[in-house]
Amino acid sequence: MVDYMNERTVRSGLQVDTRLAAFIDDEVLASIGQDAKAFWQGFAALVADFAPKNRTLLAKRDDMQAQIDAWHGARAGKPVDMAEYQTFLREIGYLVAEPDAFTIGTRGVDAEIATMAGPQLVVPVLNARFLLNAANARWGSLYDAWYGTDALDAPAARPGGYDEARGAAVIAAGRRFLDETIPGWEGALTGSACPHSFATRDGGVLFQNNGLHIELVIDRDHPVGKSDALGIADIVLESALTTICDLEDSIAAVDAEDKLAAYRNWLGVIRGDLADTFDKGGKTMTRRLNGDREWIAPSGSPFRLPGRSLLFVRNVGHLMTNPAILLPDGSEIPEGIMDAVITSAIGKIDVLGLGQYRNSREGSIYIVKPKMHGPEECGFTNDLFGAVEALLGLPPLTIKVGVMDEERRTSANLAACIHAVRDRVAFINTGFLDRTGDEIHTSMRAGPMIRKAAMKGSDWIAAYEKRNVAIGLACGLSGRAQIGKGMWAAPDMMHDMMAQKIGHPKSGANTAWVPSPTAATLHAMHYHQVGVFDVQKTLAAEPVPPLDALLTIPLGIGINYSADEVREELDNNAQGLLGYVVRWIDQGVGCSKVPDINDVGLMEDRATLRISSQHMANWLLHGVCTTEQVMDSLRRMAAKVDAQNAGDPAYVPLTGNEDGAAFRAACDLVFKGVEQPSGYTEPLLHMWRRRKKG
Repeated sequence: MVDYMNERTVRSGLQVDTRLAAFIDDEVLASIGQDAKAFWQGFAALVADFAPKNRTLLAKRDDMQAQIDAWHGARAGKPVDMAEYQTFLREIGYLVAEPDAFTIGTRGVDAEIATMAGPQLVVPVLNARFLLNAANARWGSLYDAWYGTDALDAPAARPGGYDEARGAAVIAAGRRFLDETIPGWEGALTGSACPHSFATRDGGVLFQNNGLHIELVIDRDHPVGKSDALGIADIVLESALTTICDLEDSIAAVDAEDKLAAYRNWLGVIRGDLADTFDKGGKTMTRRLNGDREWIAPSGSPFRLPGRSLLFVRNVGHLMTNPAILLPDGSEIPEGIMDAVITSAIGKIDVLGLGQYRNSREGSIYIVKPKMHGPEECGFTNDLFGAVEALLGLPPLTIKVGVMDEERRTSANLAACIHAVRDRVAFINTGFLDRTGDEIHTSMRAGPMIRKAAMKGSDWIAAYEKRNVAIGLACGLSGRAQIGKGMWAAPDMMHDMMAQKIGHPKSGANTAWVPSPTAATLHAMHYHQVGVFDVQKTLAAEPVPPLDALLTIPLGIGINYSADEVREELDNNAQGLLGYVVRWIDQGVGCSKVPDINDVGLMEDRATLRISSQHMANWLLHGVCTTEQVMDSLRRMAAKVDAQNAGDPAYVPLTGNEDGAAFRAACDLVFKGVEQPSGYTEPLLHMWRRRKKG
């Protein structure tokens, strides 16, 4: 039987999976010295208070969407009058009044978030090896990053051992980087004057620029160091300042078994004892968290730098429920409420200083909250976190929140959203895929959308990115919180990343998402080139862009696409849809490098699925394509996805298996896409994954 039928224990009326209850009692509550009976009584009372409020908020989403659908339906095929449209949105409460000017009051935020600028990783919490790699990505070898990727303008390394020509190109690039970033750096090695502050240790020299550290590894016995005039064996950059440990879009967690594994890994990195043993090249290896890095200041006094990224944890949003805990009436607990309580209880271990290492030196717990629609939902999260603090005996405002600006109603009311969490907000960001998925779904009945690739050049995207930074700065986030930008999805295309992603710090963002530790090291160079906080000072003097462009719907009314264009668009969407769904449903993999239609590996999660399925559903609704054309694309792309996965022994082919859970899930996401709440993929994915597990 599937996991949600497993044995349960009743705790203060809550029917809790027995294994999860034992984990909470024996490994979490015992660690923080909290009485289990009092905890479960408080947890039950919290759920009784907040679960109905959660349902009410979701009902408001549905009601508002129904009104928007009706409004567009009465005007289908006609251009949208912006004044009339905004008046309507205000009448139904979609747009709310802007708050008076304010500055956030968040306190106790770590430097990595508030006063430093650098890359950010997002890692699926269910994969212990990836989780450890990301947590340890605070420091990364620039030599390795250049040698093993296409980031360097030089011939690729020849196979069969160390390529001296490639190595020489890497060393030369390293010298150029040092000369440009810390002029006069040689003085720290030769004993002559060095204008930059630096520290030392046996075998290393440390510099700082724009708040980030650069380490020169000195080792004349090393194969690289012995051929270097100054004995430099490597250049190590402070890289991923922060990492988001993800319980949401990048994992497939549908029941108590999955949630327990996720919570256990979060406990492991907070407690500091998570380890993963694996085979690599025929050798057994064990990975653990890195320790701190010790240095000697110029004054002669020792000091330490963190050896690990500062960790956030991303909870799920308000929509989904989970059978890990059933309420007294037998319904499933809202998963976001469960996440808030359990991840914060684990986080208290760090607040009390009981782990092997400290995560937050300020005593804070950082939770990223995704997929909130508007300020009322942000206010609900603020109240929920306050109740969790009271339940766990944490000081008020210990739990900080990251607000993901990825839903249209949040973008349109961003200042009010920030105001609703103004004393605990530590992070806002933007993300193209989810935000575009909601853009399509909100205006589903307004008409056919332009092609997916054209979305990136549309007016609303430009306004969205600019307004996010401008509103964040106007609300006083600079020096107090992160303003972030989205993911570079192609981990094998580092040359293109280096050319394009410098645009993020130039836009005023003090962090941006990268797909790997290697990418974090390379992207860290951009924060040496751009003083983000100086950029923010300049941008803060500029007005917030008006709302009109943000609300301009990317419609393709009147465009007559050729048969080839329709097929090309459907194929692109269908291939991405199937390539991701088949791993999610059949293997429980929520994020991986999935080949796109051109065989380029892209790091994909559920946001990819949302935009593809919603775009196909929109074109079907408005007659741009037919059901037969969609099915033709799905069948042909199934064969392509099968070929792309031919080397995976665990892979179950899609071709000839149209009654299988994966193919049927993909079909449902398209053909039932119009009716899915906000166009989210989770309800259908969870249903089909549970059937597959059963």
